[in-house]
Amino acid sequence: MGHFSIIKGTIKGLYVIEPKVFEDERGYFMETYSVRDFESHGIKMEFVQDNQSKSQRGVLRGLHFQKNYPQAKLVRVLRGEIFDVAVDVRKNSPTFGKWQGVYLSEWNRKQFLISEGFAHGFLTLSDEAEVLYKCNEYYHPEDDEGVIWNDIAIAIDWPLDKVREVILSEKDGKLPKLKDALVF
Repeated sequence: MGHFSIIKGTIKGLYVIEPKVFEDERGYFMETYSVRDFESHGIKMEFVQDNQSKSQRGVLRGLHFQKNYPQAKLVRVLRGEIFDVAVDVRKNSPTFGKWQGVYLSEWNRKQFLISEGFAHGFLTLSDEAEVLYKCNEYYHPEDDEGVIWNDIAIAIDWPLDKVREVILSEKDGKLPKLKDALVF
């Protein structure tokens, strides 16, 4: 059924998408999204915005979320490799504060579907990475929230051995710990 596998993540609301890739001497073809296939797995959402970023090795973006206008995201890598992370920030969730990470790359062609209620971020592991993600809600800068990437209460096992240094934006370097964040 369909042209990709949808695998439930370790936390409810997270999914790893593995596309079926059709390759020959000309190159390859794959479907990256199908409403029909997603709905057959009980996933119903309408994407309204696509975002793309380019980052150099060591850039860590996140961990971001929107509280009043929560976004689900379907993340994939067009070029390079990242370690993509989702943290459950739903206060009444039995997995509050738990995280899942997935290696996404141009080679494995996996995608990570992150439902609303999760903080999202990634660490760039290749010299450069281009990341594309679909969102089911528009970006609202006034609603931008986050959690610091290295909060010991979350204890994300970032693959820091694959980068020389972690490069953060000024904003991301000042994000609060989970206990102080405005969570759901």
